[in-house]
Amino acid sequence: MPSIQSPLGALPSRFRRERVLIVGCGDVGLRVARQLGSRVRLLALTSSPARVEELRALGIVPLGGNLDDARTLAKLAGLATRVVQMAPPPGDGWGDPRTRALLAALQRRSAPAALVYGSTTGVYGDCGGERIDETRGLRARTPRALRRVDAENAVRHYERQSGARTAILRIPGIYAPDRAGGTPRERLLKGLPVLQANDDAYTNHIHADDLARATVAALWRARPLRALNVVDDSELKMGDYYDLAADLYGLPRPRRVSREEAAATLPAATLSFMGESRRLSNTRLKRELRVRLRYPTVREGLAGS
Repeated sequence: MPSIQSPLGALPSRFRRERVLIVGCGDVGLRVARQLGSRVRLLALTSSPARVEELRALGIVPLGGNLDDARTLAKLAGLATRVVQMAPPPGDGWGDPRTRALLAALQRRSAPAALVYGSTTGVYGDCGGERIDETRGLRARTPRALRRVDAENAVRHYERQSGARTAILRIPGIYAPDRAGGTPRERLLKGLPVLQANDDAYTNHIHADDLARATVAALWRARPLRALNVVDDSELKMGDYYDLAADLYGLPRPRRVSREEAAATLPAATLSFMGESRRLSNTRLKRELRVRLRYPTVREGLAGS
């Protein structure tokens, strides 16, 4: 039996052939599945009949169901020994009924040993560029981030009610050269501007493969009711990130503009990211999950892309 290519190394025999359910089995979910390999029985929830054969070909058992229709989730109760929830909340509203529906379904029978929820670093809100860790209070201010706060609260409540060990991964911008839209190249080719230095905000990143490795590690190693920043060692402002990428790609550096100029030319969603600045500690990721980043900075991760 091939060894798992993950930060866990070979899993102890008592963990072999556990049933790991991946909810939100997109790009990152598939990377998690590849990390786990054949030592576990892989299950994935999908609402798309078109994905059934794709998942089967990858050795994943597809389970038809839709997080927006709680009736279709009953089959998940007691099915998995460990669960990864990477499905995003709905695109509107102030809460995450999808995660709540999943947790309600799981609670109908014996709880999994562990559940890992993929949240966002946006739950911290704007920190004015300060260096922070997971003890920082949550000050989400956008509907997108508030939906994640709601999901985090639901996950914590689920652990207290069910006894399942839960971990909340706070995830920044995900990138990878082999991920759709996973590099800054397209944005640079469009010639979109970035903020001038005195207006710019710190931004955080994680390579998709390192995120998958952290997710697998959290399934076995995370402490109960634990939040972890899954970020790399980069400490760059957004404009510097795009400058670095442009230099690596041999492209012109983006034009620098004031915040007022940016407001007139960039989409509201992009501006909201530019309005939050924080530098995040990854000490828990390294010490508690014992993850060694393969791509410790975006320079290594973008090189050759």
